[in-house]
Amino acid sequence: MKNSTLLIRSLVIILLITGFAHFFYYNYSESGHDSLISFFSNTLQWESVEYWFYVFNDLSLVYIIIPLFVIELIRYAFLRRLNKDLILDSIANIITFGGFFLIEIILGILAITKVYYWLFNNVSLPHLDINWATIISCVLLADFAYYWEHRMMHRIGIGWATHTVHHSSPHFNMSVAYRFGPLDAIMPIVFSLPIVMLGFDPILVLLSEVFVQVFQTLLHTEIIGKLTKPVEFIFNTPSHHRVHHGSNRQYWDKNYAGILIIWDRLLGTFEPEVEKVKYGISEPLNSVNPIKVFFHGLTRLNHKLGKVSGVKNKLKVFIKPPDWMPENPNKS
Repeated sequence: MKNSTLLIRSLVIILLITGFAHFFYYNYSESGHDSLISFFSNTLQWESVEYWFYVFNDLSLVYIIIPLFVIELIRYAFLRRLNKDLILDSIANIITFGGFFLIEIILGILAITKVYYWLFNNVSLPHLDINWATIISCVLLADFAYYWEHRMMHRIGIGWATHTVHHSSPHFNMSVAYRFGPLDAIMPIVFSLPIVMLGFDPILVLLSEVFVQVFQTLLHTEIIGKLTKPVEFIFNTPSHHRVHHGSNRQYWDKNYAGILIIWDRLLGTFEPEVEKVKYGISEPLNSVNPIKVFFHGLTRLNHKLGKVSGVKNKLKVFIKPPDWMPENPNKS
């Protein structure tokens, strides 16, 4: 798909979603108490909003994610696939999440309390109230931002250097959803800042981003096959996400979506699950050492930098696709 087409379609999507939220902001005073406009525009209590995000975001670990992982382990045992490598791989996944979480906490505090709120208070559209229109719009924008952030992580060298950690496991289960690279907490900031500038409360943006990530977590399973056609057409599903984790050539750089697979359909990156998926990356890691797992992408990037000469070529390694190499790597 041409870059101009991608840009136009993306801008239309952003304008439609943002326009939805601002429409109810500007029409609230004219709405009747029983109207549809009133339903979407009535201000909600922050305590209730935070509570339901807490239920869907934080508590999902207890009532969905851990139970599903236990079921997956039972399934592995039944299929005689529960072995030392899989167990150690799962442990490595959780350890990488610990490293990622520490970085995210530090960056989150700095980004939200400093950068996000500065932009929100100084460089943003009119501040939107917390209502159903803004919540729905913010989740949709966070989901669309996730699509582009995810796409960038695959298509530029520095992005893949950190995101390759997530793809390097030869297994596919709930623990893989927690397999993160050292820079994975940095990239989303670039894509969430514009949402704040569109008038959405920084805390709502953060909660919406976590909601998208939790939805993504639930897709990391082989237990669920293909769902009904309407669901498969609109939403991201385990089947679509298995494709995304495939090292099969036809599955590379496909199905970037978070919640809605329609972003991939509209922007030319959708691929259905047909051939059996082989998980992992094209250059297998073959290690369950959590330190090696966590840093292997940056190590490989550094090794690649050592193969090329000249400042210009070295800078291109960071921003060009992961498989890019200059025609004459040793020529300055």
